[in-house]
Amino acid sequence: MRHLFVSDLHLDSSAPATIEAFLRFLEGEARGAASLHILGDLFETWIGDDDPDPARDRVCRALRALSDSGVALYVMQGNRDFLYGEAFERRIGGTLVSDPSVVTLFGERVLLTHGDLLCTGDAAYQELRTTVRDPGFRDRVLKLPIDARQILANAARAGSKAHTRATAATIMDVTPSAVIAAFEASGTRKMIHGHTHRPAEHHHATRNGDAERVVLAAWDEAGEFLEVTADGWRRQVVA
Repeated sequence: MRHLFVSDLHLDSSAPATIEAFLRFLEGEARGAASLHILGDLFETWIGDDDPDPARDRVCRALRALSDSGVALYVMQGNRDFLYGEAFERRIGGTLVSDPSVVTLFGERVLLTHGDLLCTGDAAYQELRTTVRDPGFRDRVLKLPIDARQILANAARAGSKAHTRATAATIMDVTPSAVIAAFEASGTRKMIHGHTHRPAEHHHATRNGDAERVVLAAWDEAGEFLEVTADGWRRQVVA
């Protein structure tokens, strides 16, 4: 039995090679897995479940084919694609999961999160996150014409890149105290997340005991996924 994890694919028509790599993954390595967990930022932008973009629709159809083949599909919202709704779930045949979530893998409880909640040192981002995740804000945005939503998404994308350039790298990484608090609040000793684009394995001392945090790679660097089996955890690259 295999459980697969990816994050931060940022799929967009401007990067067709990344889309092709993900489609190969869905048609190849992902087939036959027990589950695929996408921990946020599947798309560079998502402007609503009525989005007609052909590139994004192609990805959604491939995800539906995967779920129809028997692979359980779970998607977490990221900081770029937080406007998913019930129609998106039906479109891909998957399940939207809350951030954070806890799953049990081979008898061990594992904390899953996109990762941005752990970056508490970036106060400006956390304030923005609170605003855009508010249900009232979401409803107001989704009532706008789709062209207006695309303009807002493009502006947010440009603003995010400017914020990244202007903010110290240490501030944009996870805050150690937030990581410890997440482990202890959830009663877990394993965590998987993305967001920071800094793939690595980290070890932490918590009240629960020694804990391990696995950071997933962004697909703008490589088509990498994490495979969890009864024999252990290992990173793999899409063929």
